[in-house]
Amino acid sequence: MEKRLGQKARVIWLTGLPCSGKTTLGSGLEKALLDEGFHVKLLDGDVTRKGLCSDLGFSARDREENIRRVAEISKLFVDSGIITINAFITPTERLRELAREIIGSDNLVSIYVNAPVEVCEARDVKGMYRKARSGEILDFTGVSAPFEIPLSPDYRIDTASLAPEQNIAELLEFIVPIIKFEA
Repeated sequence: MEKRLGQKARVIWLTGLPCSGKTTLGSGLEKALLDEGFHVKLLDGDVTRKGLCSDLGFSARDREENIRRVAEISKLFVDSGIITINAFITPTERLRELAREIIGSDNLVSIYVNAPVEVCEARDVKGMYRKARSGEILDFTGVSAPFEIPLSPDYRIDTASLAPEQNIAELLEFIVPIIKFEA
């Protein structure tokens, strides 16, 4: 299928704190790759929790099931030759390893979207950090639930100091050689 589509199917997994820029990067990367003729699908937490994972909450068990489902769907996309961009907090090494086990190490490209919690809070248009700090939201990653910095991501991108367009261009430069099919 990869030869037919002219691309190497991979899952590009963006992980980071809430409001770190995962979905912004994912959307921009998806558009840029589509413009270059790649076959791409973006999955993010807000969308999957409205449908595929609408029955799940935010307990540790539900977070694990959320990531498991997304990884299984992503594996199906990869098996079909489609590049998948996943924008999910994926707060622990254990959850990131679960995704890697399901998708396969050769098919998963892990990207750590790095932004300090202060920057994330400043970007938070939904007021989630404020609600978490006041106790309205429990188990909120980065406030009352842990976020483990990835030990060995394939790539680390700092979204605090560059504009989204610059981050997308940087990420595109890293990703295209990985997904470009050489006949």
